[in-house]
Amino acid sequence: MGFRSGFATIIGRPNVGKSTLLNLLTGEKIAIISDKPQTTRNAIKTIITTDDYQVVFIDTPGIHRPKNKLGDFMQKTAISTLEDVDVILYMVEATDKSIGPSDMNIIEMLRKLSTPVILLINKIDLVDKRNILPLIDEYSRAMNFEHIIPVSAFDVETKELVLNETVKLLPEGPPFFPEDMITDQQEKVLVQEIIREKILHLISDEVPHGVGVEVILFKERPENGLIEIHANIYCEKESHKGIIIGKNGDMLKKIGTYARQDAERLLGSKVFLKLWVKTKEDWRNSDFVLRELGYK
Repeated sequence: MGFRSGFATIIGRPNVGKSTLLNLLTGEKIAIISDKPQTTRNAIKTIITTDDYQVVFIDTPGIHRPKNKLGDFMQKTAISTLEDVDVILYMVEATDKSIGPSDMNIIEMLRKLSTPVILLINKIDLVDKRNILPLIDEYSRAMNFEHIIPVSAFDVETKELVLNETVKLLPEGPPFFPEDMITDQQEKVLVQEIIREKILHLISDEVPHGVGVEVILFKERPENGLIEIHANIYCEKESHKGIIIGKNGDMLKKIGTYARQDAERLLGSKVFLKLWVKTKEDWRNSDFVLRELGYK
C-alpha cells in the first residue's frame, strides 16, 4: 500500500465537540474550546503526518442560522469546506433523542455530495450506551454513511479509531505539507484565538459572542529574550467594555495573565502581552471590521 494523503473536514451543529476532537487528533491545543456555542469562527487546519499517511483535518464553525454578517461568514466557511475534501466527518451528539431539524438540514446537504461521510456520534460518555442504538438506527435510515462511530472526544481511544477509518478513505499521493508542520495557522492568529478563549471562559452571558480580537503588534525581541504582543479586544457596547475591563481592571488583568501563560507554552518563549479594550458598535455587521479581524 502506498503513501496516503488528503483532507478531512469536521462539520456539525455548534458545540457538538468538533474543536475538542481536532485537538485530540493532533495531540496539541490548536483550536480553542469552550462550552459556549459558535466558539470556532474560522476554518482551522491541523496536519497529522506519519510514515504511511498525511491527513489534514479542518475544524469548522458550527452550522447554524446566521443572525449577522459574522454568522453569515461562519456559515459559508463551514459549507465551503465540503467542496474539495476527501472525507467528511459529520459530528452529532449522543444526548440527542432523535434527529432534529438542524441535523436534518445538514443531512439533506450531505446527500447531494459524492464525498464519503463518516458519522461521529459524540459524547457517549454522557448517556446510557443502550440509548445510542435507536439513534444509530435512525441516522442509518436517514443516510447511507460510510461508517457510524460512537465516540467521546475526550477519550484517547477515539483518536486511533477516527484516524484509522479516515485514512482508509484517503487516496494515494504525496504529502501536501512538511512533515513537521502541525497547523497552517499563523502564530499571530493563534494568539488572537487564545485571548478570545480566555474571554469565553471568564465572562458569561452574551458579552463573549460580541467580542473580536486583533493582534496589532507581534515582535520578537531577542535582546530581551521575549516576544512582545499588543492586541485590541473589540466589543459592541460600552457596558460590555466595562465588564471585560472589570473593577479596577481586574478582569482584563486576569484575561491577560491566562492568555500570556498559554501563549508562552505555544510559542516556547517569554511573552509580554498588552491588551486594550475598544467599543465598535455592531462590528459583527461591519464589512470593514470583519476584514480587519480576518473574517472576510
